[in-house]
Amino acid sequence: MKNNIYRLVEPKKIECIESEIDERNEDRVIVKPTYMSICHADQRYYQGQRDPEALKKKLPMALIHESIGEVVKDPQGEFKPGERVVMVPNTPMETDPIIGGNYLRSSRFRASGYDGFMQTYVDMRRDLLVRLPEGIDNDILAFLEICTVDYHIISRFDKIADSRRDILGIWGEGNMGYITSLFLKYRFPKSKIYIFGVVDEKLQEIDFADKVYNVASIPENVYVDHAFECVGGKASGIAVNQIIDHVIRPEGTIALTGVSEESVPIHTRMVLEKGLRLFGSSRSVVKDFEDVLDLYVKHPGVPKALRRVVGKTIEINSIDDIHKAFEEDINNPSAKTVLKWNL
Repeated sequence: MKNNIYRLVEPKKIECIESEIDERNEDRVIVKPTYMSICHADQRYYQGQRDPEALKKKLPMALIHESIGEVVKDPQGEFKPGERVVMVPNTPMETDPIIGGNYLRSSRFRASGYDGFMQTYVDMRRDLLVRLPEGIDNDILAFLEICTVDYHIISRFDKIADSRRDILGIWGEGNMGYITSLFLKYRFPKSKIYIFGVVDEKLQEIDFADKVYNVASIPENVYVDHAFECVGGKASGIAVNQIIDHVIRPEGTIALTGVSEESVPIHTRMVLEKGLRLFGSSRSVVKDFEDVLDLYVKHPGVPKALRRVVGKTIEINSIDDIHKAFEEDINNPSAKTVLKWNL
């Protein structure tokens, strides 16, 4: 089967490459991508904001790791033509009794050194496909992957943190902070959710939070039992140190979720004095996708609330449309840009 792969060959330059997919490979399922969403990581490659050595090593490469699609062909018949599925971008190459597939250094990840989903067809390992339930809009499902990353973080937190969870604090009112707060509200309904950010208007829009605070004026008597840093970039260090120095109770746990291209300082003295735990999380695995979809089905209010995250849905019929979508996305960083993929 002939296939077109739309690869970023250098920043802001995309070329269509023809390839062949072996339809007879019984270990693979051929999927037609239908909806996608642009991630900040995609933008860093597209805009050339990664280290030059990283760009040289990883390009040319098809972008996008957040995507759903429809099954075209399955030689084994396990998946039927037309079935809606989500494609899991993390591709473990081995198993380990201790280390998860999303942390093994041998694992491959789509749109990070390996072609992502900007293709006409994708030949997927069948164990990396998850069926999608009916009744949930495609533009919500398009960014399912980032939601599974949030869910994975919360699942790790549940295993690591102590049982005192009266108040959970989230630093960051962007997409990551919003999704994390929303999931925490449903995962730990007895806990109070406090959100800390910098834009008052966006903070006030998060109506399910118990309290919201501007980080420039947090009252002295405000404390949290555990915290989630969802800021990223250089500001992540400022957020983490505010958590450590002023807000988190002793022996609390801090989940680090924001990505920074540069090292950030951490006040280790107070980490030691308070006996704090800091842990990082990255990416997700098939079970996280299954668990999030189960959450959506059991609690329809979750996908409904995620509607706030969606920015524009853009039809992609040409390479020019891809460029327009990335420019639209970079100018609206507080919303998810969804692509209706027609190529």
